[in-house]
Amino acid sequence: MEWTARKKEILKIVVERYIDTAEPVGSKAVVERMNGKISSATVRNELADLVETGYLEQPHTSAGRIPSPRGYRMYVNELMEHRALSSAEAAEIRRTLSDSLSGTEEMLARTGQMVSSFVGYPAYTAADPTRGATVRRFELLDAGDDGVIAVVMLSDSRVKSRLLRPELAVEREALAELSHLLNTHFTLCGAGEMNDRLMHLSDQVAPNRFLVLNRVVEYAAALVEEAARQEVFTEGASRLLKFPEYRDADKAHDLMRFMTESKTELPVPAGGASMQILIGPENVSDALKESSVIVASYDIGDNMRGLVGVVGPTRMDYATVAARLSYFAESLSAMFGKKNELPPKEDQT
Repeated sequence: MEWTARKKEILKIVVERYIDTAEPVGSKAVVERMNGKISSATVRNELADLVETGYLEQPHTSAGRIPSPRGYRMYVNELMEHRALSSAEAAEIRRTLSDSLSGTEEMLARTGQMVSSFVGYPAYTAADPTRGATVRRFELLDAGDDGVIAVVMLSDSRVKSRLLRPELAVEREALAELSHLLNTHFTLCGAGEMNDRLMHLSDQVAPNRFLVLNRVVEYAAALVEEAARQEVFTEGASRLLKFPEYRDADKAHDLMRFMTESKTELPVPAGGASMQILIGPENVSDALKESSVIVASYDIGDNMRGLVGVVGPTRMDYATVAARLSYFAESLSAMFGKKNELPPKEDQT
């Protein structure tokens, strides 16, 4: 099929009108949008050609047309206009993000809430697993009769601590020596190597001190393994119920359950892309085959990447969601990767 400018314009009109109305689009509506530049007969021929080549679908013989996943892909790749945020939208995002957040987990959870509220679709957020996470530094603090506080700084700069109660008391002056031992032998290595090194030291350290050493290394190894697992936060799954595509309770329930019970299977941008749009059957998970996902990445800092995605019907307003999600991602990179500075608003053109 030859892609003429007229055919592209007609496909663009059908996609955008269907996004707005959720109703099949007839030739009369297309003619009106084209201000009578071409006849109804010509439009009907073009619509039939787009159906035959798989870019549009016709639910019923007498009905109008709706976009197919292939038609949406053509629209997103070639026909969708770049949409800049209005001053009000940019100001609202900046205001929403102006509250300082402490800690990666809090930031991820709050970001999902903010994005879902702002775009009107369910959203999810995650931090890429910190592959090769290690301990950067140990410190042991005396907690008196309660035991010892183990402070562990990970390679992604997160600091964790836990009160440990060893079975045998350890003298206070030994803590500095044990801290030195931990920082000498148990930093910059994985959980398995930590355990191996611990065994090599078992006959070189007094039993009461080895008990403390063992508990600290056990705690640190668990933190390193946890850092390699991805945690995903989802928000606003119930927003699906407002869309006509999810009036079928079973269909809505299946997708909402997927977002809560199988959320680690939600898409991430492939190949380090800053944003990716997946339409219907392009999604790997069967639960998303009739939905679309827009997911963007941003810099958290300390060589970590955050992900924020939006899930909705294939009739999603791609241009608006992509613009808002892109600005969110840029703002989050600026805040968390570049010392809490928000980006300037994009100028309207």
